[in-house]
Amino acid sequence: MNKILAVERCKEKLNTLAISVMNQWPGVRLRVIEGWDEERSHLDNSLHYEGRAVDLTTSDRDHSKNGMLARLAVEAGFDWVFYESRSYIHCSVKTESSVGTGAGCFPSGSVVYTQNGPRDIASLRKGDKVLAADDDGKMVYSEVLTFIDRDPNTTRHFIEVTAENGVAITTTPSHLLLLASADGWRESFAANVQEGDVLLTRGYGSVMRPSKVVKSRIVSKRGVYAPLTRTGTIIVDDALASCYALVSSHSLAHAAMAPLRWLSSWSSSNEKPRGVHWYANALYNFGEYVLPSSYKYR
Repeated sequence: MNKILAVERCKEKLNTLAISVMNQWPGVRLRVIEGWDEERSHLDNSLHYEGRAVDLTTSDRDHSKNGMLARLAVEAGFDWVFYESRSYIHCSVKTESSVGTGAGCFPSGSVVYTQNGPRDIASLRKGDKVLAADDDGKMVYSEVLTFIDRDPNTTRHFIEVTAENGVAITTTPSHLLLLASADGWRESFAANVQEGDVLLTRGYGSVMRPSKVVKSRIVSKRGVYAPLTRTGTIIVDDALASCYALVSSHSLAHAAMAPLRWLSSWSSSNEKPRGVHWYANALYNFGEYVLPSSYKYR
């Protein structure tokens, strides 16, 4: 899934650059001379084998334009841009995990359930109570203490996971979804959820309703929101998710976030934060050094 995201990211930058080229030189188009290589004609470890690199010129093959083309490629968001020869420029992108995935979020328009009815996740404030699940897997209302991440203006790639009962949850690839298992639930990064896995979806009373995953796809949406609830869980778009990301263990993340939940409980501030919370950011950075690689999102 990470490779698919990298390909999508490269395509997105390429489309942006194509528009810039047409605006810069009316009548001239972007020309891709090398993209994904399946014939092993490049050096070992070439990013062309992963769909993360392209070699570019303009359609008029005017090499004098390559300097400006490189500048436009940088502005379009490519992570590396350089001359591989006088006749073209080489552009490539990092993987999604290399450029960061924030703290794991849901997009604007995602629906949560408060005691007063359904709400857009973007409208949540500290102190609101939203439908979540307790340690026994029963649905409860849990208080929103703060936001681990919140940015209304950013656009990001998300994974949309759809179950056979029609429930579809959209979240960042590194976010933990809580799936049905023989012991109640198990966690999985959204990017790793497969067909046949079982989502826990909103049921009747306090009981969750399991439903098999039938498909998942990559979508691009605006806004990122990661509410932190007292239980550490939240039901979004009728499916159960952890409040945490980047670390593969929900229980470990919940324990590590205990100080943030405590501090947020005592804070009287009602401001809506923007960006990744400083505590979460510090914790994730610390985890990069101390956690085994098996616990990390890659």
